Amino acid sequence: MFDVIIIGAGPAGLSTAIEAQKAGLHSIVIEKGSIVNSIQHFPAEMSFFSTPELLEIGGLPFTSSAMRPTRAEGLEYYMRVADFYKLQLNLFETVVSVCKQENIFLVQTNKSDYQSKAVVAATGYYDNPNILGIPGENLPKVSHYYDEPFAFYQQNVAVIGGKNSAAIAALELFRHGAKVTLIHRKEKLSDGIKYWILPDIENRIKEGSVKTYFSTKVCEIREKELLLENDGGERLTIPNDFVFALTGYHPNMDFLQNMGVEMNPETVEPKCDPNTFETNVAGLYVAGSIVAGKNNNKIFIENGRLHGKAIVGSILKR
Repeated sequence: MFDVIIIGAGPAGLSTAIEAQKAGLHSIVIEKGSIVNSIQHFPAEMSFFSTPELLEIGGLPFTSSAMRPTRAEGLEYYMRVADFYKLQLNLFETVVSVCKQENIFLVQTNKSDYQSKAVVAATGYYDNPNILGIPGENLPKVSHYYDEPFAFYQQNVAVIGGKNSAAIAALELFRHGAKVTLIHRKEKLSDGIKYWILPDIENRIKEGSVKTYFSTKVCEIREKELLLENDGGERLTIPNDFVFALTGYHPNMDFLQNMGVEMNPETVEPKCDPNTFETNVAGLYVAGSIVAGKNNNKIFIENGRLHGKAIVGSILKR
């Protein structure tokens, strides 16, 4: 019997586990992948937008060689924190179901069964890309994640999207010899693109280095070309070897709903107390970016890491 089971070993989940340990609660973290699994899948040479102190958890300092830490430094830091606190992590174990019987949660995974007085869902959203739903999206040349540019030298590469990840991918691919086309369904790039990235991508578009189609959607992905359509209904085909569909990600809504959590039908935000993050299911909490539903530009590591303290405070009162 655990006092609290935390589902997800990202920064929010780890932070909650640390707070539970400090409070003397018997806890365990269950994660379907590796520790900070989302960060594991970030581009290899990525740097965080936040400064080191805004990524810290458990009161342990995060030292970095630059103002913005790299992905590798982040991975090393969170592993070091987990080692320091000797957190009980069950990695590569998938939660299959969570149900409540009286005041006890029964948590079933692909490896074992557990019981707990409280459960925290800190499952994030990065594992669930927004699907385009068009013919050819399942071709091997299509990816919803961008890693590094080197393999795409002299290739026709399409980047679909208009936010940070799309802008960064387009710039890196261009600078490493790819023939880049940026396709965005809106009439301009997102205003949320970081201030040091936006002028760079805008200038590359103006000079023609990154061919760009605004107010345009991809209708079909074919073996060697893409079929596009603009808002005026005009269609054209462009040559293509690879596609990065960087159109965002979403939380696993079915997982939460199956646990009995009520959702906002428009934003798919789980209904929860904004002060304690307890959902409509008593004893069931949400933490990290999953709190924001589709509005994943509201919750980042720097504020999601703070959820654990409020959650554990509520559990103690219960």
